[in-house]
Amino acid sequence: QVQLRESGGGSVQPGGSLLLSCAVSGSTDRKLNMGWFRQAPGKGREGVAVINDGAGIAYCGESIKGHFTISQDNAKNTLYLQMNSLRPDDTAMYYCAASNLFALCSGSGTDYWGPGTQVTVSS
Repeated sequence: QVQLRESGGGSVQPGGSLLLSCAVSGSTDRKLNMGWFRQAPGKGREGVAVINDGAGIAYCGESIKGHFTISQDNAKNTLYLQMNSLRPDDTAMYYCAASNLFALCSGSGTDYWGPGTQVTVSS
């Protein structure tokens, strides 16, 4: 059974930065493909970025590129999301996700979700 646990969320002023981490524990018979998603109050879940073994990184929207950076440390079984130049509309619950097959910006096919970490951007 795979478990995901996010950390690093918090409150920050506009223009600030946060580094989210997702610790992966448990075992699986294949390498997981990973992603970050978010859900703002009153809105649906949206993809932020995904990283797939052999296919690389995809950012889920033009507003994300150059603003957020996804990375992973396989030795530490940890996924990261570096968030810079944060804006109030980045306020959301951020979720880590893992897929046995392919991580998609839509979130379909996701096998595991973390409980989420709250990011609030306000002055």
